[in-house]
Amino acid sequence: MDMTAEIGIFGGTGLYDFASGLEEVTVETPYGPPSDVLAVGEVAGRRVAFLPRHGRSHAIPPHMINYRANIWAMKELGVTRIIGPTAAGSLQPHIRPGDFVVSDQFVDRTSGRKDTFYDGPITTHVSSAEPYCPELRPHAVEAGRHVGVTVHDHGTVVVIQGPRFSTIAESKWFTSMGWEVINMTQYPECFLAKELGICYVNVALITDYDAGLVSGGEAVTHADVLTIMQQNSDNARKLILEFIKRIPQERGCDCAHVLARSRG
Repeated sequence: MDMTAEIGIFGGTGLYDFASGLEEVTVETPYGPPSDVLAVGEVAGRRVAFLPRHGRSHAIPPHMINYRANIWAMKELGVTRIIGPTAAGSLQPHIRPGDFVVSDQFVDRTSGRKDTFYDGPITTHVSSAEPYCPELRPHAVEAGRHVGVTVHDHGTVVVIQGPRFSTIAESKWFTSMGWEVINMTQYPECFLAKELGICYVNVALITDYDAGLVSGGEAVTHADVLTIMQQNSDNARKLILEFIKRIPQERGCDCAHVLARSRG
């Protein structure tokens, strides 16, 4: 059985529905176990590996995810492109619950997370100026529009520590800065992929207006998030399936060569 893959997806088991011939594989890493076993199968003629970042039972909160192990496990299977769908809040009125955002920048507001593979003795400085793959992002946008969902072609995602949601004061600050999206898992996930030369794309599913500020409504609850997620899970699957079909066979970006440009 071929247990290699070229495309990796972080997401719940509901995203596996369109894959065929799925086989489970346990991957050991130098950083401990990943969030769960990986499922490897075929989607639109491409080998794809799936991993639920919170575990199958959603038992791992954002600040406890072993991000290094998850990314390393994908690399071990041969993955060179990662799709990272996430639930996220909106910080701006024009980005509405049910919309999708293909992020192009992040602002890190986390603390204490293991966020690099390069702990020494050689110091490696990997640029995060362009954290998301510039070749794949337009394909994700086009895929969403092809299946009829509202997709925003850029957005800065503020990554908070979690598991708590923002205070009103924090949310007001994020909105006033002009940032569009808020989430708890994009950092260090996307940056660790970059450190290993893997292309990474985030597709943020907007579930709410953060802290109710923009909408003038009530503060978000976990139940609100789950309701929107359930309503839009079908759209997420359609977008990702179409996106996989559009991913070029050959990499035309510079993501694989990031270490050659890093300083020691």
